[in-house]
Amino acid sequence: MPWFSQESASLSREQIQALAQKTLDEARSRLKVDFRRVLLLPPDLTRAHSGAGIITEMLYKLLPKTCDTHVIPTLGQHVPHTPAENKWMFGDIPNERIHAHDWRNGVTRVGTVPASVVKEYTEGKVDWDIPIDLNTMLMKEKWDLIINVGHVVPHEVLGFANHNKNYFIGVAGKDTICTSHMASATWGIENNLGNLITPTRAIFNWAEDKFLGHLPDCYVQIVMNRDADNKLVTSGLYVGNDLETYLQAARASKRQNITVFEEPVKKIVAVMQADEFRSTWVANKAVYRTRMAIADGGELLILAPGLERFGEQPDVDALIRKYGYQDTPSCLKLYKQNQDMQDLAHGTAHLMHGTAENRFTIRYAPAKLSKAEIESVHFSHADLNEMSKRYDPKGMKEGWNTMPDGEKVYYISTPSAGLWATRAKLESQKLGPAGVR
Repeated sequence: MPWFSQESASLSREQIQALAQKTLDEARSRLKVDFRRVLLLPPDLTRAHSGAGIITEMLYKLLPKTCDTHVIPTLGQHVPHTPAENKWMFGDIPNERIHAHDWRNGVTRVGTVPASVVKEYTEGKVDWDIPIDLNTMLMKEKWDLIINVGHVVPHEVLGFANHNKNYFIGVAGKDTICTSHMASATWGIENNLGNLITPTRAIFNWAEDKFLGHLPDCYVQIVMNRDADNKLVTSGLYVGNDLETYLQAARASKRQNITVFEEPVKKIVAVMQADEFRSTWVANKAVYRTRMAIADGGELLILAPGLERFGEQPDVDALIRKYGYQDTPSCLKLYKQNQDMQDLAHGTAHLMHGTAENRFTIRYAPAKLSKAEIESVHFSHADLNEMSKRYDPKGMKEGWNTMPDGEKVYYISTPSAGLWATRAKLESQKLGPAGVR
């Protein structure tokens, strides 16, 4: 059962500090552990707005000074932080205590989810094994306690982010990330978003039960909401080491972080912050989280002042540049024919997630990628300076805005913090194996 939770219109920093201390007290009591060697697993800078870095710093400082504490940001295949970025994200935690996850060479195989299990959970749509390769430092070294910190929010692969996503994507190896992402994409992104238990989540739950039951771990899960001033605030903290802890947080996120429209939206303007989103791999969260709200023939305009590349890794960047974001049938056809797409299956899944399926226009306004580059991957282009003047983030309000010439647009300042969808889209979703939305 969950250890404890606290919900509020807005949890203060002092309340969060007290909850961080309570986490350590409960871990000591429930898991019968001493704090000699502790591992913290927070998200990377693409989720900095969640405050997870601040909570990680709190936990680090609350642990005894004699404790040998280490931090591994759950990068998955994202670019490792620089020392300056670690400082920005994690405050006073010494840089030498923060270790970059190496998804290619720094993992150990702990087991395999057999194709029979994968096939059962995906109703026959996916019939391959999913090998489980996890960070070697995590699995091979001795830990008294492992604390996963993260933001629970609607997610394109798992329905909702965090919980054991920290393990099976955040500190996973290439084979795990590739096979699981392709399984998720095959099930369909619009069937995943906002569902509590998707097939890939169920597969990860199975793997956690089979392979990670010996770990002395717990989850500190953050839920955020917008206050009366439309500022993102922490509205809940959920702590425990079981599935119900995740479900409590995900149900809260489902209530607070999904905006439902009765009619599709003709135009959405979204901003992807320069200090967090530098590739379309992560900036495409603007696409994922709004696609179920946009009308056929509509437009998504993404202001992306930090955008400088497509992929987080050079080989994935090259894959995106080679094939571009194409509709799912085209991607699946190319996947069957091309070894590079098979070798980087998570990249192929990303192309499928990032397409508009020829239904609406995705228009990027980047700072550092050229018009030719943007259009080469099948997006449309807009000038960032012009668009930032017309849709000035300092002057736009969350939600509906009417421009001086009468144009009506829906503005989203932090697409990664929620999900926007029509009621019809949500009601037409295919349920996951647990039969719950």
